[in-house]
Amino acid sequence: MQSIPVKKLRENAALPVYATEFSAGADLCACLEAAVTIAPKETVLIPIGISMELPTGYAGLIFARSGLAAKRHLAPANKVGVIDSDYRGEFFVPLHNHGSVPQTIEHGERIAQMVITPYLTAQFLECEELSNTVRGDGGFGSTGRR
Repeated sequence: MQSIPVKKLRENAALPVYATEFSAGADLCACLEAAVTIAPKETVLIPIGISMELPTGYAGLIFARSGLAAKRHLAPANKVGVIDSDYRGEFFVPLHNHGSVPQTIEHGERIAQMVITPYLTAQFLECEELSNTVRGDGGFGSTGRR
C-alpha cells in the first residue's frame, strides 16, 4: 500500500476512505457548510475540501458511486474526472441529477469514488501507414456482427 499526502483545505473535510479491504475506489465525501439540493437535470460543483499529491505516473480517476447513481440518479457530469499528478488544487465533483426529482446532498455524504491508476505518456509520431489487423478500421458495433 502506497502512502499519498492529502491536505485538508477545509476544516470539516474528510480524507478519502476505502469501504472494504478490496475496494478499488476510495470514497470522496462532500465538504459543505450547508446541504445542497440538486434539481432535476441540474449540475452542481460539490467541493471535497482536500488536495493531494499523487505520485508521478499516476492519475486519480473520479467515478460515480454505483448506489448513488442507481438509487438517486446522481453521477459526475463529466462521467469520469481525471486528476493529474501535478494538480495541487481542491477536488470538486460536478454532480449531475439525471432523475426527475430534486436530490439533497448533505455534508460528509459519499458522492464519488477515486481510483488511483498508473498511466502511459506517449510520444505521438505521424506516419503514412499503420500495421494491418483483422479488425482494420471497423468502428462502432463492428465486432458484434456474426
